[in-house]
Amino acid sequence: MSTHTFKLKVSKVDRLLFAGEAISINLPGTEGEFTVLSNHEPLISMLKQGTIRIETQEKHREFDVKSGICEVHNNSVTILI
Repeated sequence: MSTHTFKLKVSKVDRLLFAGEAISINLPGTEGEFTVLSNHEPLISMLKQGTIRIETQEKHREFDVKSGICEVHNNSVTILI
């Protein structure tokens, strides 16, 4: 793992949508859009309808969401949508 990446997992109840290393992720939080980078402070946030944008070393991915929750802890991000 690079010092500029973090572990990321994006899941729905019935399936895993993404698991791997990310450089950044942009999220539609209920209090406004925000970006998570490596070594981000611990955080839990509800997500509203919008688009999750993931940047990895290989490519850019996007997922449309209606709602969800995001947990950032220990250079790892878990998102349930």
